Formats: sequence, C-alpha cells, structure tokens
Amino acid sequence: MPKRLVDKYNIPAPRYTSYPTVPYWEAAQIDATDWSDRVGAAFHSRKELSLYIHLPYCEQLCTYCGCNKHITTNHRVEQPYINSVLAEWAMYTRLLGERPVLRELHLGGGTPTFFSPDNLACLIEGILAGADVAPQTEFSFEAHPFSTTHAHLATLRRLGFNRISVGVQDVSPEILAIINRAQTVEQVENVTRWARELGYESVNFDLIFGLPLQTPAHISDTMQLVGRLRPERIAFYSYAHVPWVKPSQRAYSEADLPEGEAKRALYEWGRELLEREGYVEIGLDHFAIPGDSLYLSMQEGTLHRNFMGYTPYSTRLCIGLGASAIGDTWDAYAQNEKRIADYQQRIAKGELPLTKGHLLSPEDQILREHILHLMCQGFTTWEDPRLQCYALWEGLERLTEMDEDGLVSRSPYQLRVTEAGLPFLRNICLALDARYWRAQPEAQLFSKVV
Repeated sequence: MPKRLVDKYNIPAPRYTSYPTVPYWEAAQIDATDWSDRVGAAFHSRKELSLYIHLPYCEQLCTYCGCNKHITTNHRVEQPYINSVLAEWAMYTRLLGERPVLRELHLGGGTPTFFSPDNLACLIEGILAGADVAPQTEFSFEAHPFSTTHAHLATLRRLGFNRISVGVQDVSPEILAIINRAQTVEQVENVTRWARELGYESVNFDLIFGLPLQTPAHISDTMQLVGRLRPERIAFYSYAHVPWVKPSQRAYSEADLPEGEAKRALYEWGRELLEREGYVEIGLDHFAIPGDSLYLSMQEGTLHRNFMGYTPYSTRLCIGLGASAIGDTWDAYAQNEKRIADYQQRIAKGELPLTKGHLLSPEDQILREHILHLMCQGFTTWEDPRLQCYALWEGLERLTEMDEDGLVSRSPYQLRVTEAGLPFLRNICLALDARYWRAQPEAQLFSKVV
C-alpha cells in the first residue's frame, strides 16, 4: 500500500456498527414510551428478532480491551445478574404480546464463560422459555480460552448454540504478557477441538493487529495456528488505542505500538497469509472460508452488520439485555445503564433500564442504508428516489479526492469501493456521515483508521 495514502487517510473514524454513531445520538435519555412503541412496531413487521446479552464480568483485566466490563473474582455476582437479565427479558416479552422467534442470540462481554455452565443454562433456559427458535439460527458466544471448559461448550451446544468466537488475539507469550491476558496455545487448541467434537458448525478466532511489541513474525506465528486449526471465520481487528476512554491502555507506552505504515503492514501480511490458507476477505477486518454462512451471505448479497458485528441474518429488531447493551429497531437505538448497580436498580423498580438513545430521522435512515451497503457489499446505489437526500449529495462531493486517489468509483447512481479503497472503508463511510461533518468533534472520539 502506498505510504502517502496511509499518511493521508490515517485519521480517527468510527467502525460503523451503527449510523449515527453513539457519540452523535441526539437524545440524552430516550423516552421509554417512544422506545416501546418502536420495539412493538419493529416486532410486528416480522415477528422475529436478534438478541444480544451482555455479561460484563471478567476475573482479570486485559489492558488492551475497550469493552464495558467489571473485574472481580467474586462469583456470587452471577445469579443476581442473571435474575436481572431475565427480569428485563420478561419486560420485553410482555411488551411484544406474543412469543417472538429468535433468529440470532449472542452472549458478549466481559467474559461470558466467567459464569458457570449451570448459571448459563439457567439464563438460556429462561430466555428460551419466552421465545420460539427459527429453523435457521446463529446462536454464538465469546469464549475466553482460559476459562472456557468442556462443560461450558457442552451445555451451550445442548441449548442450541452453533458458533463460538474464541478470543485468541495473538499467540506470543511476550505480547500476551504485556496486555495481561492469561491463556495458552494449548487452551485455544482444546476449545477448538471440543467445539468441533460437540458439533458446533462454525468457530471464529478473534485476532488483533497493532498490539504493543507486535511484529510480522508474531503475525506469522499466529497465522500458523490458524492454518493448523482451520477456524471457519477470522475477525482480524485493528487495535483501537483510546487511553482517554480506557485508562488501562496506559499500561504500556505509545512507543511500544506499531503505527501508520508499520501497523498497516501487519494487516497486509496477515491477510496474505490468510488468503494462502484459502480465507476470503469479507467487509471490514473479517475473513471466512468458502462455504461458511458468512461467506455465503456475502455472495448472496444478504450480509448484514450491527452492534454484534457481521452476521448472515438481518432482523429489523435487535434487543440488547444487560448492562450497557444496545437495542436497535432500525428507526431507533437505545442503550442500557452502563454501571451494573444502576442497571440492577432500574430493573428492581420494574423499569426498562434505558440511559440514552436516538430516534433516527428520515435522513439518518437513508444514510444508514448507504453506509451499511458499503460496509457489507462494497457498493451502494440510489436510483430509487427514496434512497436520495441532500446529505447524500454532500457526502459524494467529499469523496472527490478519494475518487482521484483511486479508492472509489462513482457513476450517476452508484458508488463502489475499489480494491485499493478497501483498507480505507471507514474513511469512505465517514464522507457520508452527515452528523460528523455538521459537528466535528473538538476532542478525539474514535481510534485511527490504520
């Protein structure tokens, strides 16, 4: 990749799991009535939903992590938290008025396998008691190799889970030490083998490039493990250095971090090694082997992206349960209280524990659709007048320089990302982000593109 392009476009930009992005939501606190109305309308349009459950506890702080989590070794917190999540779910099932059909279910964190297999069974059985399950589903959870046991995998497989996402990040003991992550290659191998033996259909490895001290040799070592274990999917994320948001990232110096061209070279090398193993690049920072449902959805034009990342299924309604979880009705977003104590107090009062949200304007919905198409398919079109607005024309004007640099190709009714433009997908979407350009941040809100 030309150095001048890296230097030119290596600016802070969102990852676009939503539009508008969270810092640009307008409402300080969404009205529970508005949210309930939007949830009901979204549900009754299709009768199915996606469900995200945030399980925020971790026994140890991984210093690179940007997730909302609570560090504790006190496992007595498990059952009270599960009780709160199930109480929140009961509020939603009463609101819906009939049994929903679950298309997707994802357990994120934190560390979902902080919870015992019995407590996870209690949680999932409680969820399923209030819902039916679609014929084709994607039920998944994030598995920390250090804490994931065969019993965890067997329990969740029995309850319908068919995919796991293993937090590998890197295999080097040196890098794992500096980011304070306790795990071994043997543990990764065990979790992968157990999942296959139990019948999980898809294994994902989460990998990160740009970690402190990381070199191309480290990427090679990690990709050797990938080649040996052959997970169906890879999420190869750029490390997001945001110490002003996550002070734990100050555990190491910026001097330890590969930046700019050196950081991008780590991704390019990792991508080359993955492609040698037969993986196909999908959207932003993701790969899959041909035949995996994520790959097939990309081929069929049905790939979707939401707060859970890329998914082969799209539901208009996504409900988020647990502290900090975000829900989405397509025309509205709502986020729960971030602090566990505040979340549980609101639940105990019988309230939906919402703390902020956003009602999408007609312009927001048009731009959201274009950004979603770019992130999932690498192109978008607007021949349909319903997909046109003045903010779109403004965004297309901002892309003039990227067009000249060969990153995009524009025609009267289509915008297409070129192969050279794929590393700058976040920049391209940023050009269409009307809310960003109308109120550019005075302080840095996002990690850099590279």
